[in-house]
Amino acid sequence: MEAKIYNQIGKSVGTISLPEEIFGARWNADLVHQVIVSEAANARTLVAHVKGRGEVRGGGKKPWKQKGTGRARHGSSRSPIWIGGEITHGPNSEKIYARKINKKMKAQALFAVLSQKWKDGEMIFVDDFTMKDAKTKEAKEVLKSLSGVESREGIVTKRKNAALFALGKKDKAVERSFANIKSIETGELRNITPATVLKYKYLVISRPAEAIAFISSKMK
Repeated sequence: MEAKIYNQIGKSVGTISLPEEIFGARWNADLVHQVIVSEAANARTLVAHVKGRGEVRGGGKKPWKQKGTGRARHGSSRSPIWIGGEITHGPNSEKIYARKINKKMKAQALFAVLSQKWKDGEMIFVDDFTMKDAKTKEAKEVLKSLSGVESREGIVTKRKNAALFALGKKDKAVERSFANIKSIETGELRNITPATVLKYKYLVISRPAEAIAFISSKMK
């Protein structure tokens, strides 16, 4: 499998061989779903918390005697049917949502997503990005150039989640250039997950040789 490499003005500057095990992997919807849901659960911040009967203040004394009042019997004003009582089945900050995902599962899910992007023609390899002034104008010129690569106009025309730019290394100038373009997300390749890749229509990978070497290392 071979892919063309482009520069940031949309001109072909060479080719790169793509590993079959990464970009030719079989689509596995169940595995991808399991990994995405598990990663979301592991990233969940536990903030919401309601008080149970043992945490609500007061209510230690029986509100009124059991019989003879004509009213329903109650043992405590901490009951969930009382104002100021406990909340039933509410969120609890002590609940554990984390799920275990082994390394091989995460790698195979990522390979399946990357393979699908490649098969659908939604992936572009760029040799590198150089932003001299780190201006939005420069970023728009890059997007316009890349939109002409094999008719990928959606990079420019799509208003939401148009493309994810996976950089070989952190580049503040590139990140600053694209910061004002809401349909584009930039980040380091080492941080990509199946969820982030699927969120965007196109995946633009810079420094492809280094990127593929890094992705291949996930199999070890």
